[in-house]
Amino acid sequence: MPEIRLPEVSSETVHGACVAIGGRAVLIEGRSGEGKSDLALRLIDRGAALVADGQIVCQRHEGGLIACAPAGLAGRIEVRGLGIVEMPNVERAPVDLLIVILDAPPRFPEDPRTRRIAGIDVPVLALAALEPSAPIKVELALRQALQ
Repeated sequence: MPEIRLPEVSSETVHGACVAIGGRAVLIEGRSGEGKSDLALRLIDRGAALVADGQIVCQRHEGGLIACAPAGLAGRIEVRGLGIVEMPNVERAPVDLLIVILDAPPRFPEDPRTRRIAGIDVPVLALAALEPSAPIKVELALRQALQ
């Protein structure tokens, strides 16, 4: 029997947060309350720009992946204890890294991991979002992903 192949989607919505560092997008994914928006805020404090919070639309474009906020969510981020806060944002940015939040990420990742989003393989880093060093780890991982 021949293998059935389903077409790959060209757009996918990811639940999480997204910031742009030096114009390159980092997706942040995790369960509710694990620190996605908190990590995004700390990265913004270090010079990143908000792309989206809550939901990120990822679209395949010219062999890469572009992240943007869905209509109505652009320029808004949830700040626990304050609610929804308006914030300057970039409309869209090319995706180069996916952060997956885990309570206990591996100390030494065995192999480089990727996740396929809208038909594009994106490098993945697992980390504990609320560690004080998490924003620096994200910046270092992005630098490595771009090499």
